[in-house]
Amino acid sequence: MKKFTLVFLALFLGSFLVLNAPQAQAYTIGFYKITNNSIYDVSGQLSVDVNAVPNTDDVSFTFRNNVGIASSITEIYFDDGTGTGTLFSTIVNLENSSGVNFVQDSIKKVNPQNLPGGNTLSPPFETTAGFSASVDGPTALGINAAGEYVTIFFDLNGINDINDVLDAINSLDLRIGLHVRAHPDGNSDGYVNVPVPAAAWLLGSGVLGLVVIRRRVKK
Repeated sequence: MKKFTLVFLALFLGSFLVLNAPQAQAYTIGFYKITNNSIYDVSGQLSVDVNAVPNTDDVSFTFRNNVGIASSITEIYFDDGTGTGTLFSTIVNLENSSGVNFVQDSIKKVNPQNLPGGNTLSPPFETTAGFSASVDGPTALGINAAGEYVTIFFDLNGINDINDVLDAINSLDLRIGLHVRAHPDGNSDGYVNVPVPAAAWLLGSGVLGLVVIRRRVKK
């Protein structure tokens, strides 16, 4: 009876953590380099925080560059699955920190080029129409210092929520690309997000707890 109770509690805890992950929690996702124009790789200092916006149907993406190696994020691209948008309906807002000046490409009425090197990915990275933003001005107005950021807010389609967004990122149905300029050698490179299975890690914690408990019971 004691063994059954412990196993049940472990399973319940694992399921509870997965299904009830805090909606206000930000999930930090990293990037990796997909081109080799520069000898420098700044992937370790690039990140995006994905968060549900309280009391709305929106999800926010906050981009940062914790600069160690000089560089500037100047373009941001979203590939929302089919190229026509499946998770999101539109960008509803964009917020810049001091020293940063990003503008939605749809507002600037420019047709941005695709993520540099995106065609080498499988499947190829295809920027969804209207789902990109870039620096309005010189490279210096990009994200090029610790503490600088830009936050892009998306309105979700239908009944989608933050968990659907995370699932899409983890399955590569949603990909995020960055064009990073002004490396010390003067070159620029494309970067794409690394899938981080947040829910899977929570589930793994529950399963690990189950394994530990079962081993202890057997002793």
